[in-house]
Amino acid sequence: MGASVSNTQDLGMPAIYLHTLAELLHTIGVDEKDLILRVGLDPARLNSADLRVSQAQASEFVTRAVVESGEPGLGILLAKELKLPLHGALGTAVMSSRTLEEALELMTRYLTLRVPHLKVQKHISGPNACYAVTCETTLGPMLNFVLDAVLFGCVSMGIQITGTMIPGLRVMRRGAEPGHIHRFRHMIGIPVEYGAEENALVIPLSQLSLPIRFCNEQLAASAREQCEQALQELEEDAGFACRARRVIETSHPFPPKLARVASALFVSERTLKRRLQEEDVSFQNLVDEIRLDRARDLLSSTAMNLTQIADALGYADAANFTRAFKRWTGFSPSHYRNREVKLTEQA
Repeated sequence: MGASVSNTQDLGMPAIYLHTLAELLHTIGVDEKDLILRVGLDPARLNSADLRVSQAQASEFVTRAVVESGEPGLGILLAKELKLPLHGALGTAVMSSRTLEEALELMTRYLTLRVPHLKVQKHISGPNACYAVTCETTLGPMLNFVLDAVLFGCVSMGIQITGTMIPGLRVMRRGAEPGHIHRFRHMIGIPVEYGAEENALVIPLSQLSLPIRFCNEQLAASAREQCEQALQELEEDAGFACRARRVIETSHPFPPKLARVASALFVSERTLKRRLQEEDVSFQNLVDEIRLDRARDLLSSTAMNLTQIADALGYADAANFTRAFKRWTGFSPSHYRNREVKLTEQA
């Protein structure tokens, strides 16, 4: 049995996946914005290729999405929406690989970047290669959703990178066949066998040499380097400061209270303060760092006035925001914005 999410490193879930799920919910008649806000997330922050959402918040959002949509096959539907660019550097590396086998090797090594706690192991069974997916922790109701999205997402990815449904490809699933699967078999387009000993993609060895139609060796090498660096950074950024930062960055309303961040991390306020102190970080400093990053972004990339920006950052008024920004940077917000405009024009 895997460990509970609350007792394992929370490496977060890429926010862009929750954004994609929210768009899917909208198409099937669910008020996705209300759901996002009830989970305590900021809809405007989810459409980001860089931010990660805490595992607890991601799990709550997915669980509520399945319940409120009334669709147990939501993970299968999401799999069809997972286009390669959504997977960041890993998607680029896969898309620019030489062969299907090389693409699957990349997925095996770097899946943690996109779906923490899942591992892929390859083994040979007769004429087939089996890519078995296992979970290192207890995801509860979220597990079947995640396995559906990953396994059937790989089927969709195969079509995207080879231009065809891979001959002989099939999906193996543990457990009894769910009642809803008959509604999706035609959409999936390949055999799905339940009651298996593992959750896996099964591919004939003869198909692993299929060429990737977007092959670009230079781009692939660059993307692999990015994946390797991102994996190292993700493994290093497993402390409480990083975990708290993820919650703060994506929270609505902003900034969140200490109690809310502690709750999202399954610890008491006292424990969170102590763990942050052990890493020489204070909660308020984290909030201020994120406020400064967001302030710079809003000043340089939007036409929002200072009152609107102050409100977005949780300040009582523009004057308080202006004082804080000048203390952080030595510039007034207006001076900073004018400077950024000039730099952009010169570029």
